[in-house]
Amino acid sequence: MNTNKLLLLFSLWILAVSFKPADSVDLKNDKNFYFKTDKQEIESLIRKAYQWIETKNNNTDFDPVTNKKGDKYTGLDLTAHKKRMEALKKTNFFSQQFLDNYNKIALKLDANLKNKKIEWLVGDLPPFGNDSNPWCSCQDYPDEYWKTMAVNNLKVDNNKASFYWTWFWKGDFKYKTTVVKENGVWKIASLEGFNFDEFTKIY
Repeated sequence: MNTNKLLLLFSLWILAVSFKPADSVDLKNDKNFYFKTDKQEIESLIRKAYQWIETKNNNTDFDPVTNKKGDKYTGLDLTAHKKRMEALKKTNFFSQQFLDNYNKIALKLDANLKNKKIEWLVGDLPPFGNDSNPWCSCQDYPDEYWKTMAVNNLKVDNNKASFYWTWFWKGDFKYKTTVVKENGVWKIASLEGFNFDEFTKIY
């Protein structure tokens, strides 16, 4: 076989090896090949957020301070609240909208206690909220419930979404939630139990 034929065969082999159909996808090198749906991303967000709330959350919501007698709460511990805000923000689970609303609730409760619009005696239930855990609007919940949380009735509108989540316990329990995308990442925007008007209502 002469040199020209060898070169021709070699050239054809190179073309065959390097040729790739226009519609083929290099899965190994295509970073965008695998992606999660909005529902998967939102469900993952909710589960991770509630796992943090139940296992790594060292602060309580809206810590009060007592008077000198120690029999009445006269306001909120705003230093503790500031640390709480920093901890919530650091998780990257909560949008600025949620953080602003949470802070607004705290300042309103603090003002109502200081202005004596509400009275909170030590040992009594708080005179705000609805006597339940605002994170789930519940008084009891399954062990490690975040593992079975499911997103239902999801409605996505561009960078906003609304839904309610449930857990594996039977019954009609559901909890309304909204999320927004900040810098391409879904974050919690509102939780049913932290509705400002309902939480700060004076009875």
